[in-house]
Order: sequence, then C-alpha cells, then structure tokens
Amino acid sequence: MAGNLLSIFVEGNVPRAKAASISRKIRRRLGGLIVLSLSIFPGEIQGQFSPPATQTAQAASARDLTQISLEDLMDIKVTSVSKKEQKMSQAAAAIYVITQEDIRRSGATNIPDLLRMVPGMDVDQINANTWAISTRGFDEQFSNKLLVLIDGRAVYTPLLGGVNWDTQDVPLEDIDRIEVIRGPGATVWGANAVNGVVNIVTKIAKDTQGGLVSGAGGSDGQAYGVARYGGTVSKNTSYRIFLKYLDHGAFPEQDGESGDDPWHLLHGGFRADSSISSRDSVTIEGDVYGGREDATIIHIFSIDPPVTNNLDERMSMSGGNILSRWNHTFSSRSDFSLQFYFDNYTRTGPDATETRHTIDFDFVHHFAWGSRQDWNWGAGYRQTWDHTLGTIDEAFNPPDPVLHLFDLFAQDTVAIDPNRVLLTIGSKFESSYFTGWDAEPSVRLAWTPANWETFWAAASRAARTPDQRDTSLDAALAVFPDPNGSATPLEVVLFGNPKSPSEHLLAFEAGYRAQPLARLSIDLSLFYDRYDHLQTVEPGTEVFRPTPAPARFLMPLTFGNLMYGATEGGEVAASMKLTNRWTLSPSYAFLEMHLHTESTSQDTTTAPGTQGANPQHQAQLRSHVELFHSLTLDANAYFVNALRSDEVPSYTRIDSQLSWKFGERGEFSIVGQNLLRDHHLESNDALTLVNSGLIKRSVYAKFTWWFP
Repeated sequence: MAGNLLSIFVEGNVPRAKAASISRKIRRRLGGLIVLSLSIFPGEIQGQFSPPATQTAQAASARDLTQISLEDLMDIKVTSVSKKEQKMSQAAAAIYVITQEDIRRSGATNIPDLLRMVPGMDVDQINANTWAISTRGFDEQFSNKLLVLIDGRAVYTPLLGGVNWDTQDVPLEDIDRIEVIRGPGATVWGANAVNGVVNIVTKIAKDTQGGLVSGAGGSDGQAYGVARYGGTVSKNTSYRIFLKYLDHGAFPEQDGESGDDPWHLLHGGFRADSSISSRDSVTIEGDVYGGREDATIIHIFSIDPPVTNNLDERMSMSGGNILSRWNHTFSSRSDFSLQFYFDNYTRTGPDATETRHTIDFDFVHHFAWGSRQDWNWGAGYRQTWDHTLGTIDEAFNPPDPVLHLFDLFAQDTVAIDPNRVLLTIGSKFESSYFTGWDAEPSVRLAWTPANWETFWAAASRAARTPDQRDTSLDAALAVFPDPNGSATPLEVVLFGNPKSPSEHLLAFEAGYRAQPLARLSIDLSLFYDRYDHLQTVEPGTEVFRPTPAPARFLMPLTFGNLMYGATEGGEVAASMKLTNRWTLSPSYAFLEMHLHTESTSQDTTTAPGTQGANPQHQAQLRSHVELFHSLTLDANAYFVNALRSDEVPSYTRIDSQLSWKFGERGEFSIVGQNLLRDHHLESNDALTLVNSGLIKRSVYAKFTWWFP
C-alpha cells in the first residue's frame, strides 16, 4: 500500500527533478525509519591530591600543549573519564585528545571538522550548516547516544535528543583541548552518554593575555573573523573577551541545483578566572549569539488537494548562557567544586519554533580515604522548560512542559597495587524527565606492567532517556490522494509515545596503550555492546477523520521500543615520528552491527536501515612536515566506506594546509578542503530535518596576528 501511495504522490505532485529524492525519503518514513518532520584511573593515589575535573581542567590548560613531545602527549592529563585528573596513557577508557596544536594544523574552521581526526568518530556533513556526528554507530542528525559538553555545560537538547552543531561555534583559538571518549561515560556524566562523550575544554583566561585578530576568506562565500583580547584586573584575576563572525555560502543539492543553505552567525563572549584565596578559585564565563541559515525541507503545503513538496526555509537562531564555578580546597586530600549555569536559546524552524531555558547545578566532592582509596561523589539538579509553536506539519503536546532531572553519583578508585593496578567502581543514579530513577554503574581496571604500556578493561551500563520528540510529537509526514479512488486524501502522521522507556546499553571494552619506542605510540581499543529497548516505528490502523476539516483518512504511526541487538568492533591509532621534521598519524576503525526486532514489532526497515546507515570501515592518515623558514605542510586523508541503506558511495576526503609563521606574532595559511573531488555526498539519511546536499571542494586563506 505504501508503494502505491508513493507512486501516486510522485507522479501527481512532484517535479521530475525532485521525484527520486523525495520518493526515497517518504518511502523510508512510511517503512519505519522516521524522525519528526521538524524534524579510571587517577594519576597518583597514595596521599596525593587528585583535584576534580572542574579544577584540573584549568590547571592542565596552563601547560603549553603546542610544545610537548610525542612522549609527553601520552601523558596529557585528562578529566573526562573520572571527573578528576589522570594521565591519558593510563585512563581505563577509549579516550582521544585533540590538542591546540592539532587544531592549528587541521585547517578546520568548525568543531565538527575537528572531530574527523578522532579514530572511530563518524562525522557526516549533511548540508552547508548541518552535521550528523556519532561514534560506534547510530549516526543521524540528532545522534541521541552522544553527550557533548563545553566547559562542563551540556549542549544536548531534550526536544530532539541531540546537538545543534551550527550554534556550538566556540572560537578554535580559545580551545585548550577536546577530550573524546568512545564508549559509555554515564557513571560520571549521566544519561545519554551512551556511545560517547565529547568534552570541549577552553583555555583559562591567563593563557590568552594580549590581543588576537584572525580572519579567513575563500571560495564559495566562506569567510570568518575573530577578535579577542585578554587582560588582568589584579594579579589574581584574569579575563578575556571575544567576538566572532562567520559567513558560509550554499552547497548544491544532489540534482545540481542550489541547496539554498547559507549560514551566518555572530558570536561574542567572555571568561574570567580568579584565585580569591589560597584555597578558593572562581570561574565565570558566558556568551551570546545570533544568526540565520537556510535549508530545503519536505513540507505539506495543502491537505486538500494533497500537496507535499520541497520548501526553501529560512531559520533564525539566537541564545546565550552564563556559567560559574567555585573550587575550594580543604586539604591536600579533599576538595569540592560547585557549578551553576543558565542557558537560553530560540530557534525558528525549519518547521516548529522552540524557545528553551535551562538551569543546572552540579556539586562534586573528592577525598582520599586511607592510603589506597580515592573517592569522588556528587549530586546535580537540572530544570529545563520550553515553548514550541507548531505548524501544519507538526506540534508537540504539551507545547510548554517543565522538566526536572536529579542525579547522584559515587565512584571509588582502589589501588590494588599502587604502582601497577588500579580498580575503579562507581555508579550514577538518575531520575530522568520521563522514566524515573535509573542506575548506570561501571567497573574499570587499568594494569601498567611497565612504564611504557598499559592494559585496561571496562564493563558499563548506560541509558538513553526519552526526549520530547519520543513522548509528545504529533507530526504529519506526508499527504496523498486516496489510493482507492475517493476524493478524500490520506495523511500519514507520526505520534509520540508517552510511555516510551529508556534505551539501555551494556558495554564491554578492552584496550592497550604503549610507547615501545621514543618515536612511536599506539592505542588499541575493542568493544562489544548489547542494546535493548531500541526505538522502532510501529504502524496503526487506518481511520477516517471528518474533523478538523478537511476530512481525511489517517494512517497513524507510533514510536515503539521493540528493537534489540549488539555492536562490535574496535579502533587502532598510531603516531610515528619518522624524522625530526615528519610525523605520520594513521588510524583505522571497524564497526559491525547486528540489530533485530521483537516478534510483536511490525517495523521491517529500522533495523536494516540503521545497520546500513553507519560505515563499517573508516581510516585516516594525517601527515605533518616541518619544511624550512618556518613553513609547515599538513595533509589529512579520511576514508569512509559506503552507507548502503542511504545510498552514499564510499569516499575519500583530503584536506591540506600550508602555513608560514613569520616572526613571533604572525601566521599565514592557505587551506584546501575536499581536494580530491569537486563535490561528494556524505549523508543521505531520511532521519534529518533538512534535505542533504553535496559537500564542495573549497580553498581559503587565513591570517592570524597576536599583539600585547
């Protein structure tokens, strides 16, 4: 029946140039692959002080990550695994750190492109202003199993269950590092940290003193500029302010026509860090932004007569946030951190309008107990409320809910052998918006038989809690003429399920890190994950609705949670300093997905569609060469194999950058992106708010100047 409806719709309502693209999207939606039309390890344990993440994030950033050697890179201090400082080489998790030097060498202009260098990270650009980003599977525009934080502030939206990457426009010059965990991090970070955590840590204010001006411009209307200045109020208080503007031109659609998806954003902000006493420090930071972007979406123009077609839509985005953090030290064995933030934003489109407000409190206390145990415990509260304004396509019911989240966590690291073996056990207990209390425990073990190698293993449980889309959506996906020949149209509508349960993951991981030679480091991780209560889309019984006018037949679809399965795979990365001037960094990631539906499910396409929408093989090779006269050449190649269910062929993306650093204060770069082909497709998923476009080859020049 769906096939007949689709044929009638395509032949009667859509221009031939658009027919293939729209037919495919609606066929996927009717089949069940549907999203709304809106579419541990501490470094020292015996008597040593291991500060909490919020404090050590600042301490670690004081270290100049651009001047460290390959050996030092293995010992970068990270905080994302246990919410306290530990060496990356000994963390019992699959963690990767993007340093400021990596950022400078990448030639990237945004955070999504930076994440391409993480082994196993799936980064697909959908159009000029939209990305799908995930790790270890389940990739879509709103990847609801990946948690993203900026200086401890979660940017996960509970309306759609994911991240609006177009407004996470932190100036790359202000980022100290990006810590990426592949695998669950729910024991520390809570719900939705299922397949990964991205923790973006900005520099402390005292490391950004003086001025910086940076600008870039190139092909396809691509341009941006950053102005930053840092100073001091007193010897114990530093600050910085910044202003950034970007302008990005449109990409073509798959039929060669313009995608009408340009992107413009103005963003400003500040940060201040102060040591108010020998035991207390305070951080205050905030930013505001405003902009607009365009996109092409599938939209219902009329129910009678039935008309569904592409619509060029303009969207506006605005918002801001403020965060404060107080760190207090009781002694060398005990300290705490108290964090608060307020976030507010408004997005008008592409279909519904959303205005959201969020307040969040987070408390973490660390203390050493005896000579062998190191404890972290804490509690948090979040309240978020929003107002949505529906359209002919969709609405949320209720349109203005107030949601509450409570959590408690405790984690203990036991030194079985203080020099070699550490065991970390803990759990998060969280009351989610819709499903009540849930537990997210983990056990992590790290064994360091020698100073140059570490074996680790972990078992974890994590939860993906329902979002407002899952529970309260009312979305009209398409409208058709009645296939039985009557004059009454047929409307396909997707309804949320107020009783949606949480999705759960039970993950088993193991890994090995080593630096067998001074010029070689390797990092291997393996995983086996089991999922249950994964989301499906279940069809209902067709009914006749005489009201509201016009009369129509209704084909209902409802979210269910009748899918389960397993994923397995691994990632391996290496860094090799072949000569004093040449460094190579290869990596490879493998993913195998086995998803099934319960016998009671009528959804026949979500399982195979999800499996075929994630790459089984990914590989990359990054090269850095120091030439002469302060010239450097960087080249990065990324391979992604075909996405079968999305009809995306395999592709190789090559980016390159030639940089010249003149004097102590200036740098000039020429950057080429997507150099191998004039354009290529990275995403063609029906589970997006916007139509997919072709990613274009581009070239731009960048100039940066530092001054006192």
